[in-house]
Formats: sequence, C-alpha cells, structure tokens
Amino acid sequence: MVSTTSTPDSPHPDALSLEVVELIGEVVARFHEDYEEAAAEHALTGAQARLLSLLCLEPLPMRRLAQRLKCEPSNVTGIVDRLEARGLVERQPDPADRRVKVAAATSEGRAVARSLRESLRFAREPLAGLSEGERVALRDALRGMLGAA
Repeated sequence: MVSTTSTPDSPHPDALSLEVVELIGEVVARFHEDYEEAAAEHALTGAQARLLSLLCLEPLPMRRLAQRLKCEPSNVTGIVDRLEARGLVERQPDPADRRVKVAAATSEGRAVARSLRESLRFAREPLAGLSEGERVALRDALRGMLGAA
C-alpha cells in the first residue's frame, strides 16, 4: 500500500501530497486561463490586469511593482505607460519621498479592476458549490501553505 502521509524530512512526497500538488497546478492553470480571458474582455493583457489589481491595493513605485510582478522595471514602465494612456493609472509623487514617483490606480482603473475580478468565472463558480465552512477551511489551508512557504 502506498503511504498517504508525508514528513518534512522524507526524500519523496507521498501519493496524497503528489495528488494535491497536481490539483493545485490544475487550479492555477485554470485560474490563469480565466484571468487572461477576463483581462481580454476589458482590453487588457494579463500583465496589465495584474499590475492594475496591485495598484488598487496601494500606490507603488516602479521597482516594487517589478518585484511583485517578477519582471524588469523597464517592462513595468511600458505597462504603466499604456494604462496611463487609457486613464486607468496615474503617476504621483511618493508621499514618503517626493523625488520618487509611484503609480496609482485612478477611480476608472479601480472600477475596471473590480469588474475584472467580478467576471472571473473560475474563481466564482466552483467556490459557490462549497459551503461557507468548506470555503473557510480551504482559505485557512491555503493561508497555512503560504505561511509555510
């Protein structure tokens, strides 16, 4: 019988852990596919949508955006330029250091990001089939995994 328990110091993951990893990979792939489709419906690339979503949380300097998006600052500058041309993002002086510019979502940008989030079918439909207790348990398990990473 195949082991279904894994220990941190075992050299190989057990069958259950492998299945969970495969399922997480499938969820991530389906989420990215849905996210790209939702972004396209708003005439955005996936990178533009991700950057806009980040800026809805807080204004950020280009270097921090690049770190969060795991890309080069020059790429972020081009993405911000395109979003700024559409009125979704604006550059502002950093309140902590007026020599630095931060990118911030405009009210129109926040509305587009909210609409994009609401149009994500994959994130909404499967979760609707779970009870509140199951969603809480899933959230807590995911938080635990991210805290352990």
